[in-house]
Amino acid sequence: MTAAEPSLPSLDSATAAARAVAALVAAGVTDVVVAPGSRSAPLAYALADAEAAGRVTLHVRTDERSGAFTALGLALGGQRPAAIVTTSGTAVGELLPAVMEANHAAVPLVVVSADRPEELRGTGANQTTVQPDLFGVHVRTSLDVAAGEDPGAAIADALHAALGRPVGGRATRPAGPVHLNLASRDPLVPQGGSPVVTGSAGTAGAAGTPGDRAPDPVLDGAAERAEATWARSSVSPPADDAGHRSARSDRAGGSLAPGRTTVVVAGHGAGDIAAVFAAHLDLPLLAEPSSNARFGSSAIAPYRLLLEHLGPAVTRVVTFGRPTLSRPVTALLARSDVEHALYVPEPVAWFEEGRRIERIIGTLPELIDFAGRGADGWLRRWREAGAAADASIQSLLADEEHITGLHVADAVWEHTDGNLVLGSSNPIRDVDLVAATDWHPLEVFANRGLAGIDGTISTATGVALAAGIPTRVLLGDLTFLHDVGGLLIGTGEPQPDLHIVVLNDGGGGIFGLLEHGAETTTARYGAAVERLFGTPHTVDVAALAAAYGLRYEHATTLDELDTAMERPIRGRSILEVRTERRTLRDLHARIRRTVAAVTVF
Repeated sequence: MTAAEPSLPSLDSATAAARAVAALVAAGVTDVVVAPGSRSAPLAYALADAEAAGRVTLHVRTDERSGAFTALGLALGGQRPAAIVTTSGTAVGELLPAVMEANHAAVPLVVVSADRPEELRGTGANQTTVQPDLFGVHVRTSLDVAAGEDPGAAIADALHAALGRPVGGRATRPAGPVHLNLASRDPLVPQGGSPVVTGSAGTAGAAGTPGDRAPDPVLDGAAERAEATWARSSVSPPADDAGHRSARSDRAGGSLAPGRTTVVVAGHGAGDIAAVFAAHLDLPLLAEPSSNARFGSSAIAPYRLLLEHLGPAVTRVVTFGRPTLSRPVTALLARSDVEHALYVPEPVAWFEEGRRIERIIGTLPELIDFAGRGADGWLRRWREAGAAADASIQSLLADEEHITGLHVADAVWEHTDGNLVLGSSNPIRDVDLVAATDWHPLEVFANRGLAGIDGTISTATGVALAAGIPTRVLLGDLTFLHDVGGLLIGTGEPQPDLHIVVLNDGGGGIFGLLEHGAETTTARYGAAVERLFGTPHTVDVAALAAAYGLRYEHATTLDELDTAMERPIRGRSILEVRTERRTLRDLHARIRRTVAAVTVF
C-alpha cells in the first residue's frame, strides 16, 4: 500500500468509534476517563452519546498521566475494568507509569489510544509516532486496529486478556492492562444523524437514562453486536464483586500436624482469607495495612519490631499476597532455616514462574497441612509481646512535644470508616507500625505494584468515584506534589468525596530512616544527602489548595487533628500536618529501644 493510494475504509470513523464504545460497554466497562484531543474525537463523541444513554460515566482530564491513574483507581475501587482514552503522540506515552503499576498489581486498565491511519505513519505527519506495542511487556495484549475496521472483536479479545480469562475458560494468567490502538481517518466529527448530547454526569444538561435521547441505530446496533460477541465467548462479564475472596477457610482433608511455630504473613492484596486462616490455626498474623487482613484475634500490630526478638523461633511461614513494606519480614522470608509456602490459588502478576524459592501452594487444605496448628502458647506469646510493644509506643508518642507522622497514621486509621488510600514511602509504613487491629477501614488501597509515589491523588480520586464511597488518602508532601495536577477536575465533572491528608515534613523523610541517614553516611555526605535525597522545599500547600478550589485546614495539635478527622467527608478537602523530618531517625530508634525494654520475650 502506498501513501498515495490508501485502501477505502469499510467503516467511517464515527461508526467505528460507536462500535468500539459499544464493545467496551458490553464487556463491563462502566467508567471511561477521556483526555481531549483531535484524533480521538470520534471516540469522544461516541462516548458522549453512550453517557447520554446512561451506558457509561465519563471523567474528563486534561492531563493524560493523571487520567490514567484516575482510571486505575476506578478499576481498583469498582473492581471491574476501567478505560482511559487519549489522542495520539506523547499523550500515549504519558500513560506508561499507570500501565506499569497496573501490570504488577494485576489491575484491568484498558488503554484506548487514537492513531493516524497506516498511510500517514512514518511520513512525518504531525503528532505521529510508533504506538503499536508501545507498552511492551507491561500489557497483557496490544492490538492495533486499522482505520475502517470494526474494532468490536478486538476489544472483546482485549477485555478477556485484561481479566486474565481466555475465551471459554478459567483464568490462566493474571489480570492486567491492555492496549487498544485505534486508527482513524478524517472526518473526525460525526457527519449528520442524531446530535451528540454534550455535558457530563455532573451537569444539569447531562442525560442519565436511555430514555433521555432518541435511539441511535448505529450505536444501538453496535451494542447488540458487541454483547453477542462477548456472550459467544462463554465467559461472563466482570461482576461487581470480582477479586473478593470468601472470608472462610476450607477444612483440611487430613489431620493437622502437632503444634508448630508458624507465622502468617499477609502482604498487599492478601484479603480477609489470611486473617481467617491465621485465626483458624491459632497462628500469629503479620499483616500489612493494604493486605486488608489486619484484624482479628491473631493480628499483631507492631510485628516488625517483634521479629528481631521472636523471629528466631519461627520455623515456618505462610504468605498471602505480596509483602512489600518491611525489611524484617524480607529477612524472615530469606532465611534458609525457615520453611516457606506462598498461597497462589490463581495466577498473580508480581512474580514470574520459577523465580520464587518458596513452595507454591494453590489449595487451602494443602496450605493448612503445611502450616499446622500453632504450638501451645505460640500465639499467646506474640499477642502478649504485641500488646506490651503497642502500649510502649503509645506511651512514647503521648509524651512527644510535637505531632509526628505516627500520630497522623494512628488518627487516619482510627477515624476512617470509608475507603482509605495510602501513599508510598513513610505514610504506609507509619500505618503499618501503629494501626490498631481492632478497627479496620472499609477497604484499604495502595499502589504497591511498583510502590511509586506518582499518581496517588489521581488513584484516590478514582477509588472514591468508583462506588461513591467517601475516601481518605494519606500521603507525604513529595507524593502530593508529584501528582498535584490530579487536583484539577474540570467544571461540571463528577466530583469525589475525598479527604487528602498531607504529611508535610518538607522533603523526602524515608531516606533518613535508611542507610542514607546513618551517622557514618551523613558525617561525610551530609549536605549531599539532604540535597539529593531530602530534596527540601517550601511549597505553600494552602496556596495550592486555593488555586484548585479545595477546602484547606492545618492541624498543629492532636486535638485539631482528631477534630479534622471526625468531620464527615463531603466533597474534596486538604488537611496539612507539618512534622519535623530531622528527628525521624531518633524517634524510631527510641521506639525500638522502648519496645525492647518493656516486652517480655
